[in-house]
Amino acid sequence: MAIVYIFVVMTYLTYIIWNGSPEIFSSGSFSLRWYGLLFALGFLISQQIMYYIFKQEGKPEKDVDTLTIYMIVATILGARLGHVIFYQPELFIENPLGILLPFELTPTFRFTGLQGLASHGGAFGILFALWLYARKKRPGQSYLQVVDRIVIVTAMTGALIRFGNYFNAEIIGKPTESNYGIVFASSVTDLFKFDGYVEDVDYVAIDTAATTGPGKPVKILLTFNKDEGYTEEQLNNYLSGRVQYLLSFNTGVAEHVYQQGPLKYRLGMEDGQYHAVLYTNMIPRHPAQLYEAFSCIALFILLFWMWQRKKNDLAPGSLLAVFLIVCFGLRFAYEFLKENQVAFESDLPINMGQILSIPLVIAGIVLLIYSSKNNKVTGA
Repeated sequence: MAIVYIFVVMTYLTYIIWNGSPEIFSSGSFSLRWYGLLFALGFLISQQIMYYIFKQEGKPEKDVDTLTIYMIVATILGARLGHVIFYQPELFIENPLGILLPFELTPTFRFTGLQGLASHGGAFGILFALWLYARKKRPGQSYLQVVDRIVIVTAMTGALIRFGNYFNAEIIGKPTESNYGIVFASSVTDLFKFDGYVEDVDYVAIDTAATTGPGKPVKILLTFNKDEGYTEEQLNNYLSGRVQYLLSFNTGVAEHVYQQGPLKYRLGMEDGQYHAVLYTNMIPRHPAQLYEAFSCIALFILLFWMWQRKKNDLAPGSLLAVFLIVCFGLRFAYEFLKENQVAFESDLPINMGQILSIPLVIAGIVLLIYSSKNNKVTGA
């Protein structure tokens, strides 16, 4: 019955509106974001899984602590430098300190985190850091053996990071008419609240189109700040002027809202507080972050199952090969469903994510052939 119910829901569901906040809470210039929490949780879960793997293989569990430090530093530095090198090289000249500093100093101090991380850079960083780790010549921990175990947990961490991207409404997909398209409304909500007029924003899907053109019809429900004492005339001017302009021309919402012609709205008062209903079109997009997140979970299960079956008898490099082929092969495919991250990618035959995925997939294929031959020779 549950499967039938899900099928019926997906049949009639035309799109989902996501208005979740990227912040869990904030205090002054500091905010705890879902992305940061999920990023950290990925390392904590990975560490516990690695404890289990090392224990099952009879290796020193204390080495996991060392590995964790290598992984954290390599992932953050590699992913950040990878993003800057591949997507924003101008930062090396314009703002070199901003490459690694998680805060801004001007115009005022503000904690920002590291804005812009590239998974390809993280992959290169991890591979290099594990080479440094393996140089210590720990018994039963050759370079390929260590990397084979690390990619298991890397897949899980990658899933959590992509869930964080979803909360941030970043790395969005292209517009879609599919039943599982998602309207990312959080940037529109932030824009309304920035002006100070609006206390709360909500969204409701409707059947009748507000305007002709792309997107799906949506009602945007605004609740105005009660304590500000706005008059009806002030709010009408705000809606027909400022809001009309923002929804029609603001670049921050253009990828999520299609508003053409005069904005249709209703303004009224309830319980001494003004409310407005706006009628416009919003654009459902492929939830590319979720595609990658669920793919990473499936990859984690596959790799863990492969390790569970053979453990120490695995041909060195076999799990890494599967990881590279599956992870970056799917990444290449998913890029066709994503918007380009930076403007220069529009001039390329394929985008930067795909260009960087190709050598990693090729490396995985070569390594898979090598590990298969090595497995036959050694009889493992």
